[in-house]
Amino acid sequence: MTEVAEDISSRAPVGPVEPSARGKLRVAIVGPSLRYVGGQSVQADLLLRHWEADPDLQVTFIPVDPQFPAGLRWVRRVPFLRTIVRTPFYLASLWRKLAKCDVAHIFSASYSSFLIAPLPAWFIARMRGKKTLINYHSGEARNHLKGSKIARAVLKRADRIVSPSGYLLDVFREFGIEAEAVPNIIDFSRFTYRERSPLRPHLVCTRGFHSYYAIDIVIKAFAQVKEQYPAAQLDLVGGGSLEGEMRRLVSDLHLAGANFCGVASREEIGRWYNNADIFINGSCLDNMPVSVLEAFASGTPVITTAPEGMRYLVEDGRTGLLSEVGDPGALAGNVFRVLRDPELAMRLSRNAFEQLPKYHWEQVRKQWLSVYRELVPQLAARG
Repeated sequence: MTEVAEDISSRAPVGPVEPSARGKLRVAIVGPSLRYVGGQSVQADLLLRHWEADPDLQVTFIPVDPQFPAGLRWVRRVPFLRTIVRTPFYLASLWRKLAKCDVAHIFSASYSSFLIAPLPAWFIARMRGKKTLINYHSGEARNHLKGSKIARAVLKRADRIVSPSGYLLDVFREFGIEAEAVPNIIDFSRFTYRERSPLRPHLVCTRGFHSYYAIDIVIKAFAQVKEQYPAAQLDLVGGGSLEGEMRRLVSDLHLAGANFCGVASREEIGRWYNNADIFINGSCLDNMPVSVLEAFASGTPVITTAPEGMRYLVEDGRTGLLSEVGDPGALAGNVFRVLRDPELAMRLSRNAFEQLPKYHWEQVRKQWLSVYRELVPQLAARG
């Protein structure tokens, strides 16, 4: 999760909530704002947007990255200092706003970010006598839990653990932690499904430039595609700490047609899928990448490596093609398969699109509402 330098306006909080005579459930969503580029910030924002004006729920938003006062905004450009300076503002916000909720819905990643954001939210919610729900998203859960007694203790003491994928549920069971799955939401209004005929060698990758997304594997696979399809294009839509290294790799390979497109906003992202014909991913670690679901919604056949979590989302030969992690040759080989077999590409796209109803808000809403009501049954009964 990367903080952007410029101030991208996050969605305004849905206002402070007051006790409701109608018995509405009051949920505080604790997570990153859209000032961060990452799946959690998008999911938190989508939840806020969808819950707004809902007849059964009142929500408020507590950003883990609250705005600095005007005189301190320069601090956000200094990575470690901004965390130190931001912490007291975050803690004060938690103490004040969690007093006015029934359930604290806390987004969580792993490692140090777990200690900085979810841990204090969980602790203060318990001090306030509120129910705690940790919405854990990180594909690094196994290593995180192996190395952190604190994380294991907190997760076992939370009132509910929710993850978007069956993969993480299986990981949690290895540590004796019970969890349940509620899938990610996709904003389908941003994507238009279309079948590609003919299928062009125009690839798109919408992952960030971070080590676990292995953009270097994508670039090396594209280099092999380029040898057989000289007109091939690759759009790299994203940003991150390894972008300079990836640019040097493209230069060292003398690779034309690899386009660094920058970070796309939610309003723009659908255009990049629509412009391309094949989605390619080279990650070595994943949970439930929203980018794959976006590809499903757009009709681009999914060609991806198969980190452990990916097999819970993509069925090889049915909704996409899987290859070994770290093997650009295998990844390129699967690109060749769909380019040479248009019927296979069409079949993959159609089957993938048929998986999407479970990610529509109507279905996801029911699951979240059920979780909240089970946490606060007395209010659910009154409602």
